[in-house]
Amino acid sequence: MSLVKAMEWRYATKKYDTSRQLSQQQFEDLLSAVQLAPSSYGLQPYRFISVEDSGKLEQISRAAFGQPQITTASKLLVVAVETNISDLTVKNYIDKAAVARSTDRKNLEPREQFVNSRLALLSPDQKIEWAEKQAFLAVGILVSAAAEAGIDASPMEGFDPDQVDEILGLKNQDLKSVLLFALGYRSSEDEFSVIPKVRKTREELFPAF
Repeated sequence: MSLVKAMEWRYATKKYDTSRQLSQQQFEDLLSAVQLAPSSYGLQPYRFISVEDSGKLEQISRAAFGQPQITTASKLLVVAVETNISDLTVKNYIDKAAVARSTDRKNLEPREQFVNSRLALLSPDQKIEWAEKQAFLAVGILVSAAAEAGIDASPMEGFDPDQVDEILGLKNQDLKSVLLFALGYRSSEDEFSVIPKVRKTREELFPAF
């Protein structure tokens, strides 16, 4: 289906059909779309963590106030951002870029210096806020890719990040959870699947000056 039709079809799924599971290939395709998402300076200062352990899923469900999507969806991703963005973050990217572009690393040093100079203007909290914006760009890509593939999705902010961080040991990995993202297939019993979308008019959403 076209992307517009796919976006008309999608909604934030509340109930999943536990008898239907994504294939590994479907899941890998969605992850590939996330991998190719745009990111400022190309740094991708985030992780999309797949939670498979049933015990951890139950714990995360409790940290998300019992929202059923977490334990009934085919896949659950925890979107987390890096909390230690530094010169090393940029160095790792430049190292990869030199290999990917088959060029001497010295050719990319001006770019490395520029990115470091821009990030140096941000406080630690501002770096985390910036990382969250980058992560949400990738989330938008995942929403679109899932819809186009006919896969239901539920981006979810209703949870206690500190609890999820503790469940997954994210603090020790210099990560902080910012979003939960469930993937699967809607249940025929989900009443929200037939409720019309409510959106701003084009005139409201796209003013011209």
